[in-house]
Amino acid sequence: MSNKSATVDAAPAGRKKLLDMNGYQWAVLFAAWLGWGFDVFDGLLFNFVAPNCVPSLLHLQPGSDAAKHATAYWTGAATSILLVGGAIGGIVFGKIADRIGRSRTLMLTILLYSLGTAACAIAPSLPLLLLFRFIASLGIGGEWAAGASLVAEVVPEKRRVEAGALLYTSAPLGLFLAVFVNSLISTVYLADHPETSWRWVLGCGLIPAAFAFFVRTLVKEPEVWEKSAADQRGRIRELFTPKYRMATLSGFLPALTILITWWTCNAFLQVIAADMALATAAREKLSAHDTGALKTAWITLGSSAFNLGGLLGTLLTIPAAKFLGRRTMFGVYFLGSAAALFTAFGHRWEPITQLWLFFPIGVTVFGVFGACTYYLPELFPTRLRATGAGFCYNAGRFITAIGPFIVGSYAKAGPSALGSILHTLCFVAAAPLIGLLFLPWIIETKNRVLEG
Repeated sequence: MSNKSATVDAAPAGRKKLLDMNGYQWAVLFAAWLGWGFDVFDGLLFNFVAPNCVPSLLHLQPGSDAAKHATAYWTGAATSILLVGGAIGGIVFGKIADRIGRSRTLMLTILLYSLGTAACAIAPSLPLLLLFRFIASLGIGGEWAAGASLVAEVVPEKRRVEAGALLYTSAPLGLFLAVFVNSLISTVYLADHPETSWRWVLGCGLIPAAFAFFVRTLVKEPEVWEKSAADQRGRIRELFTPKYRMATLSGFLPALTILITWWTCNAFLQVIAADMALATAAREKLSAHDTGALKTAWITLGSSAFNLGGLLGTLLTIPAAKFLGRRTMFGVYFLGSAAALFTAFGHRWEPITQLWLFFPIGVTVFGVFGACTYYLPELFPTRLRATGAGFCYNAGRFITAIGPFIVGSYAKAGPSALGSILHTLCFVAAAPLIGLLFLPWIIETKNRVLEG
């Protein structure tokens, strides 16, 4: 173990500290927080530009029925590709993080998803864009395991829940940044050039690359990781041995439920907002400029409602986990997710009401993700932590990838893309209800000390 690492991990004595964390521990949390926020930012930029990007690359008239159906289909396909790549990256980089360290892996994954997303901006065709998106998704999936393990191992034991939830608050803020960038470019600077504005939005995916070098210079490897024996660090096959099989199952099942619910609906929230705006604009005979402005405004409203709900829901996991326990917390959030989805999509509401109903979806479907950042690392010892957490969080993406593709394909084949999406998403409420059946297999880790 290096003396430098021991020094930076030590808390200065005799000083009152916010949440019992010293300056370096807060710096580590901030670095991981930014890494995850940029991860979400890069991962979801395509969803915002799809209504312009897909018609442009397929040479379709924006706003036409053909463009709407194609956008729904390719949004689902692109999301599925992102999930498959994220699953591969999450599992591979989780193992790498246990081998070469959390900080190094965090830097590598940030660079990968930044460069991959920026490459999408110059893609001359849809197949090449999807290839670049797959490359970006490898880093997007891998970043989570490194960041979550890093925070869990550096912060004080009694503040792991708070730190994990705070780490995940960067996800809704990453989405806010995506909303802001898309709105600024699409409605202010390039409002009359939808065929090129999407390229500038995706080009902003390069922003996190500069941050990667900040991570490498500031954040050192955790002391507990450096103490672990290099020749005994995690192997994926260990997750299925009798010793860790139940821990793996306990992490995989709730993560799978959360992933299916979140990705299947979130992939289409911006498409729903855009389609409702286009239908309203056609009915009221708005000009092309006003139609574009309305579409961006409603995408911004729906995304903001969802993100605000996600931020609140993430913070609410702190008292829920500490007072109710992890198992009961998952049960409460799964019930809430089902109720929110059925309410939002089980009835055809007025557009503004429909968009505001994204808020309770955010509180439940989005918010419960915050628990994964502290719950999954609690299940495994240091030498296997990033491997185990990365596998549990990301393996479910392979199964989840089917959901957006099915919704997109159904929307493409149906007579109304918007009606087909809303009808299908209503049935997504069944996923968290099925997740309730998994509760007996979830290991309760309340008051458990992180295993070295």
